[in-house]
Amino acid sequence: MSRRIACEAIAADPAFRHLSEVAGIGVDLRYATADNFVGRDLYNPLDCAWLHRDGAAALERAVAWLAAQRPDHRLLVLDALRPQRVQEQLWQALQGTELLGYIAEPQRGSIHSFGMAVDITIVDAAGRELDMGTGFDDLSERSHPALERQLLAAGALAAQHVANRQLLRDAMFQAGWVGIRSEWWHFDCGDRVLVRQNYTRVL
Repeated sequence: MSRRIACEAIAADPAFRHLSEVAGIGVDLRYATADNFVGRDLYNPLDCAWLHRDGAAALERAVAWLAAQRPDHRLLVLDALRPQRVQEQLWQALQGTELLGYIAEPQRGSIHSFGMAVDITIVDAAGRELDMGTGFDDLSERSHPALERQLLAAGALAAQHVANRQLLRDAMFQAGWVGIRSEWWHFDCGDRVLVRQNYTRVL
């Protein structure tokens, strides 16, 4: 079983870095607001603007790549650390719905709860989010990277949507992040199995 730590204790743990220490990003944690698919603030009073130091270093590599390729764009973090207790709230909120498959069941745990996943997008020079074809937390097939070719052919996504998503993937993949099939915004830092085995779970 991986080491565990309370969210309230991570500020004193050198394994974690606050997002305010990562230069060149924007931060808009949607689960700290009502602007998410549950419709309420899930984080208050917890400070969830953290990543494991390995995730923070990988995010810095993505920032550097994007700055070199598109100096007028920057990454916007929509979710980072999601404590286990919040993951359990999401699991309960989606019981009996078709959306349950989007949430890691609590016993296995989300990579977010290790500070080794981010939900992220790109903003332009004016601070506007690039149009990805759906918003964050749009839990429909239009959000699925695995279906982009079919969605493009059917007219459900435009070429610019896919190009914007590909720019995000290019920035993240070269820095060591791994995407998933169902959410264009979600990236894990490395292998999920190894993260669950070797990293600290935040409760």
